[in-house]
Amino acid sequence: MSTPVEPQPGAPAAATGSAPARADCGALSPADPRLAAWRSFLRTHTHLLRILEQDLQANHKISIGSYDVLVQLAEAEGNRLRMSELAEAVLLSRSGLTRLVDRLQREGLVERQPDPLDARGLFTVLTEKGRNALRDASTVHLAGVSRLVIDRLSAPELVQLQELMRRLDPIADLPRTRTPVRG
Repeated sequence: MSTPVEPQPGAPAAATGSAPARADCGALSPADPRLAAWRSFLRTHTHLLRILEQDLQANHKISIGSYDVLVQLAEAEGNRLRMSELAEAVLLSRSGLTRLVDRLQREGLVERQPDPLDARGLFTVLTEKGRNALRDASTVHLAGVSRLVIDRLSAPELVQLQELMRRLDPIADLPRTRTPVRG
Protein backbone atom coordinates (compact mmCIF):
# COMPACT_ATOMS: atom_id res chain seq x y z
CA MET A 1 0.00 0.00 0.00
CA SER A 2 2.41 2.69 1.16
CA THR A 3 5.94 2.75 2.41
CA PRO A 4 6.90 4.68 5.55
CA VAL A 5 8.79 7.90 4.92
CA GLU A 6 12.26 7.93 6.39
CA PRO A 7 13.17 11.13 8.24
CA GLN A 8 15.77 13.33 6.60
CA PRO A 9 19.04 13.64 8.52
CA GLY A 10 18.70 16.41 11.07
CA ALA A 11 14.92 16.74 10.58
CA PRO A 12 12.84 16.78 13.76
CA ALA A 13 10.37 13.90 14.15
CA ALA A 14 7.36 16.25 13.87
CA ALA A 15 8.52 17.47 10.47
CA THR A 16 8.24 13.95 9.04
CA GLY A 17 4.69 13.42 10.29
CA SER A 18 5.66 10.14 11.89
CA ALA A 19 6.19 8.80 15.37
CA PRO A 20 9.73 8.02 16.52
CA ALA A 21 11.15 5.00 14.71
CA ARG A 22 10.74 1.64 16.43
CA ALA A 23 13.50 -0.92 16.50
CA ASP A 24 11.23 -3.69 15.18
CA CYS A 25 10.11 -1.75 12.09
CA GLY A 26 11.90 -2.77 8.94
CA ALA A 27 11.21 -2.16 5.29
CA LEU A 28 7.75 -3.29 4.31
CA SER A 29 6.85 -5.69 1.55
CA PRO A 30 3.32 -6.13 0.19
CA ALA A 31 3.09 -9.47 2.05
CA ASP A 32 4.11 -8.01 5.43
CA PRO A 33 1.48 -9.09 7.98
CA ARG A 34 1.79 -5.71 9.75
CA LEU A 35 -0.05 -4.16 6.79
CA ALA A 36 -3.25 -5.87 7.98
CA ALA A 37 -3.87 -2.95 10.35
CA TRP A 38 -3.42 -0.45 7.51
CA ARG A 39 -5.74 -2.36 5.20
CA SER A 40 -8.33 -2.71 7.95
CA PHE A 41 -8.15 1.04 8.65
CA LEU A 42 -8.73 1.88 4.96
CA ARG A 43 -11.60 -0.61 4.61
CA THR A 44 -13.26 0.62 7.80
CA HIS A 45 -12.87 4.31 6.92
CA THR A 46 -14.36 3.78 3.48
CA HIS A 47 -17.20 1.64 4.83
CA LEU A 48 -18.12 4.11 7.59
CA LEU A 49 -18.17 7.10 5.24
CA ARG A 50 -20.24 5.17 2.70
CA ILE A 51 -22.84 4.21 5.34
CA LEU A 52 -22.97 7.74 6.80
CA GLU A 53 -23.44 9.15 3.28
CA GLN A 54 -26.23 6.62 2.59
CA ASP A 55 -27.93 7.54 5.88
CA LEU A 56 -27.91 11.24 4.94
CA GLN A 57 -29.17 10.55 1.41
CA ALA A 58 -31.92 8.21 2.61
CA ASN A 59 -33.20 10.99 4.85
CA HIS A 60 -32.94 13.67 2.14
CA LYS A 61 -30.20 15.57 3.96
CA ILE A 62 -27.01 17.20 2.68
CA SER A 63 -24.05 15.13 1.46
CA ILE A 64 -21.32 14.00 3.85
CA GLY A 65 -18.92 16.42 2.11
CA SER A 66 -21.31 19.33 2.61
CA TYR A 67 -21.82 18.25 6.21
CA ASP A 68 -18.05 18.30 6.78
CA VAL A 69 -17.67 21.81 5.33
CA LEU A 70 -20.59 23.19 7.35
CA VAL A 71 -19.24 21.60 10.57
CA GLN A 72 -15.83 23.18 10.02
CA LEU A 73 -17.42 26.59 9.50
CA ALA A 74 -19.73 26.17 12.51
CA GLU A 75 -16.74 25.38 14.73
CA ALA A 76 -14.56 28.22 13.39
CA GLU A 77 -14.34 31.54 15.14
CA GLY A 78 -16.97 33.82 13.62
CA ASN A 79 -18.28 30.87 11.56
CA ARG A 80 -15.89 31.76 8.77
CA LEU A 81 -12.67 30.50 7.21
CA ARG A 82 -10.51 31.31 4.23
CA MET A 83 -10.52 28.56 1.58
CA SER A 84 -6.96 27.57 2.50
CA GLU A 85 -8.04 27.16 6.13
CA LEU A 86 -11.13 25.24 5.10
CA ALA A 87 -9.03 22.92 2.91
CA GLU A 88 -6.79 22.23 5.91
CA ALA A 89 -9.74 21.61 8.21
CA VAL A 90 -11.97 19.31 6.16
CA LEU A 91 -11.87 15.68 7.14
CA LEU A 92 -12.74 14.40 3.68
CA SER A 93 -10.87 14.67 0.41
CA ARG A 94 -9.84 18.17 -0.56
CA SER A 95 -10.41 17.53 -4.24
CA GLY A 96 -13.33 19.48 -5.53
CA LEU A 97 -13.60 21.67 -2.42
CA THR A 98 -13.94 24.85 -4.48
CA ARG A 99 -16.78 23.33 -6.55
CA LEU A 100 -18.47 22.09 -3.37
CA VAL A 101 -18.26 25.53 -1.72
CA ASP A 102 -19.56 27.13 -4.93
CA ARG A 103 -22.57 24.76 -4.82
CA LEU A 104 -23.14 25.47 -1.11
CA GLN A 105 -23.09 29.18 -1.94
CA ARG A 106 -25.64 28.73 -4.75
CA GLU A 107 -27.86 26.86 -2.25
CA GLY A 108 -27.51 29.72 0.25
CA LEU A 109 -25.77 27.58 2.89
CA VAL A 110 -22.57 29.65 2.82
CA GLU A 111 -21.59 33.04 1.48
CA ARG A 112 -18.34 34.65 0.52
CA GLN A 113 -17.35 37.85 2.29
CA PRO A 114 -14.35 40.05 1.58
CA ASP A 115 -11.63 40.33 4.21
CA PRO A 116 -11.69 43.97 5.35
CA LEU A 117 -7.94 43.81 6.01
CA ASP A 118 -6.94 42.13 2.74
CA ALA A 119 -8.69 43.25 -0.44
CA ARG A 120 -7.65 40.02 -2.20
CA GLY A 121 -8.92 37.73 0.55
CA LEU A 122 -12.33 36.13 0.88
CA PHE A 123 -13.93 34.31 3.77
CA THR A 124 -16.37 31.44 3.36
CA VAL A 125 -19.07 32.11 5.95
CA LEU A 126 -21.82 29.86 7.32
CA THR A 127 -25.28 31.37 6.78
CA GLU A 128 -28.33 30.88 8.97
CA LYS A 129 -29.77 28.58 6.30
CA GLY A 130 -26.51 26.60 6.42
CA ARG A 131 -26.68 26.37 10.22
CA ASN A 132 -30.25 25.06 9.96
CA ALA A 133 -29.25 22.48 7.32
CA LEU A 134 -26.37 21.37 9.51
CA ARG A 135 -28.61 21.10 12.58
CA ASP A 136 -31.15 19.09 10.59
CA ALA A 137 -28.54 16.71 9.14
CA SER A 138 -26.67 16.30 12.43
CA THR A 139 -29.48 14.23 13.93
CA VAL A 140 -29.06 11.60 11.20
CA HIS A 141 -25.26 11.86 11.11
CA LEU A 142 -24.74 11.59 14.87
CA ALA A 143 -27.16 8.65 15.08
CA GLY A 144 -25.04 6.90 12.45
CA VAL A 145 -21.78 7.69 14.24
CA SER A 146 -23.27 6.37 17.45
CA ARG A 147 -24.60 3.19 15.82
CA LEU A 148 -21.46 2.46 13.78
CA VAL A 149 -18.72 3.43 16.26
CA ILE A 150 -19.62 4.79 19.70
CA ASP A 151 -22.06 2.03 20.67
CA ARG A 152 -19.69 -0.70 19.49
CA LEU A 153 -16.70 0.31 21.63
CA SER A 154 -16.28 0.59 25.38
CA ALA A 155 -15.25 3.88 26.99
CA PRO A 156 -11.62 2.69 27.44
CA GLU A 157 -11.54 1.51 23.80
CA LEU A 158 -12.77 4.92 22.62
CA VAL A 159 -10.01 6.61 24.63
CA GLN A 160 -7.46 4.21 23.13
CA LEU A 161 -8.78 4.80 19.61
CA GLN A 162 -8.63 8.56 20.11
CA GLU A 163 -5.02 8.36 21.30
CA LEU A 164 -3.98 6.15 18.39
CA MET A 165 -5.67 8.46 15.87
CA ARG A 166 -4.09 11.54 17.51
CA ARG A 167 -0.67 9.95 17.05
CA LEU A 168 -1.34 9.49 13.34
CA ASP A 169 -3.09 12.84 12.77
CA PRO A 170 -0.66 15.19 10.99
CA ILE A 171 -2.26 18.35 12.41
CA ALA A 172 -3.39 17.20 15.87
CA ASP A 173 -0.45 18.78 17.67
CA LEU A 174 -0.05 21.85 15.48
CA PRO A 175 -1.28 25.18 16.84
CA ARG A 176 -4.39 26.51 15.14
CA THR A 177 -3.51 29.00 12.43
CA ARG A 178 -7.01 30.22 11.70
CA THR A 179 -7.41 33.86 10.91
CA PRO A 180 -8.78 35.78 13.89
CA VAL A 181 -12.08 37.48 13.27
CA ARG A 182 -11.72 41.26 13.16
CA GLY A 183 -14.29 43.96 13.31
